[in-house]
Amino acid sequence: MPRGDKSKYTDKQERKADHIAEGYEKRGVSEKEAKRRAWATVNKDDGGGKKKGGSGRGTQTGHPAAHKGGRKGGTASARRSAASRSASAKKAAATRKRNARRRAS
Repeated sequence: MPRGDKSKYTDKQERKADHIAEGYEKRGVSEKEAKRRAWATVNKDDGGGKKKGGSGRGTQTGHPAAHKGGRKGGTASARRSAASRSASAKKAAATRKRNARRRAS
């Protein structure tokens, strides 16, 4: 089987790769790079193609890349005004300073 051959991947894995690639393209990544990253993610999640015919194929591996949900965020913070974000940062810095002083004594 030549490198890059996708015949051992299931329909679900192919849909998953297409969906991931679309997300990368929306964020401005080139089509070729988006596809490369998408298939790398599918491989990381599933350990390669799942159809019969290769050593160790077909076992469940979990979904490690799917555990990143919620870490990408930031849109709520971006909607806030600069003054509001700055006030929060100052308050957090004061809290850290106050807690550091308490721990020191």
